[in-house]
Amino acid sequence: MNVHEYQSKAILKSFGVAVPNGSPAFSVDEAVENAKKMFDAGSKVVVVKAQIHAGGRGKAGGVKLAKSLDEVKTYAAELLGKILVTHQTGAEGKKVNRLLIEEGSNIKKEYYLSFVIDRSTARAVMMGSAEGGVEIEKVAAETPEKIFKEVIDPAVGLMPFQAQRMAYAIGFPAAAIRKASALMMKLYAAFVAKDCSLAEINPLVVTQEDDVIALDAKLNFDDSALFRHPEIEELRDETEEDPKERRAAKAGLSYVNLGGNVACMVNGAGLAMATVDIIKFYGGEPANFLDVGGDSTPEKIAEAFQIMLDGGQAKGIYVNIFGGINKCDLVSEGIIEAAKIISTDGKSLPVPVVVRLEGTNVERGRQILQDSPIANVIMAKTMESGAEEIVRLVKEGNQ
Repeated sequence: MNVHEYQSKAILKSFGVAVPNGSPAFSVDEAVENAKKMFDAGSKVVVVKAQIHAGGRGKAGGVKLAKSLDEVKTYAAELLGKILVTHQTGAEGKKVNRLLIEEGSNIKKEYYLSFVIDRSTARAVMMGSAEGGVEIEKVAAETPEKIFKEVIDPAVGLMPFQAQRMAYAIGFPAAAIRKASALMMKLYAAFVAKDCSLAEINPLVVTQEDDVIALDAKLNFDDSALFRHPEIEELRDETEEDPKERRAAKAGLSYVNLGGNVACMVNGAGLAMATVDIIKFYGGEPANFLDVGGDSTPEKIAEAFQIMLDGGQAKGIYVNIFGGINKCDLVSEGIIEAAKIISTDGKSLPVPVVVRLEGTNVERGRQILQDSPIANVIMAKTMESGAEEIVRLVKEGNQ
């Protein structure tokens, strides 16, 4: 789960991380009102920031520096309701529904700092670089030696000497070393306490006064741990999430939209990833990652079909089931149930469906589909042949 920058900063501030003073705004009038307080408090510059769940806002025109209330009003009116397209949103972009109005900072130098989970070592890793700012992805791709890492032992957590070593490695000035290392310790505390999968500050800045401030902040949270954090769940902005993903979550399905046109319905995350890979191998573009889990009922399978077909994105569906706890006959019954719900005659689906079944009750599952009146369901003997067939059918349908 993601939250907005202003929400991330509020969380970090509660852990003692220094952040600029700022307030969210949902209208132009509210933006001007917030900015007036900052100008009255002595700020010479106010930053107007678009709030969307995507990086690259600055390069896309989503961050504006205002030196007067008139400029704040102009920028707020320009950004609210705008479709902001960044390298992370895709071509469709995201609509700006809220802003962060924030006091300006007297920046001397920008840095990059983050905590992430390294799944290869099953440990948290702190990463830092002197090349902070909007081009950090380019730094990671072209000059990875400029990014420094500290692997954290989960038994003892981030040690103070590691924080100081990182501060020296990425070039903080001597006067700011203690402040930088202290901020790293506080950021790690937030990362652990809130069950984050990512805690990123880009840029982390040193001001002319040698203060160390999180000028931006991004927190991602482990969905599996949200039951421990109802206060985080309350921060969810559903307008920033894919409607299909929200619907799937309510149905107990793991769904991620991948943007292609070959939909996949699979049981088990490993098989789902392999299915996405093999569709790509045969020249197709996967529409989604969809894991129906091990306790599928016909109703759940039918709901999965409706989610995949919603909006017309999917031009074909590949059902790849290896039944263990999940029974192949229940999957087949779900496909028939989906046809009854979705089609007008109950005998067809709007796109071709290729089904590969193996495992528990496989013969019964195959027989159910063979005896069904659904015309455009094709049985496949192997995973490879099924993937190749659905890619072929989708390509023919697009010609």
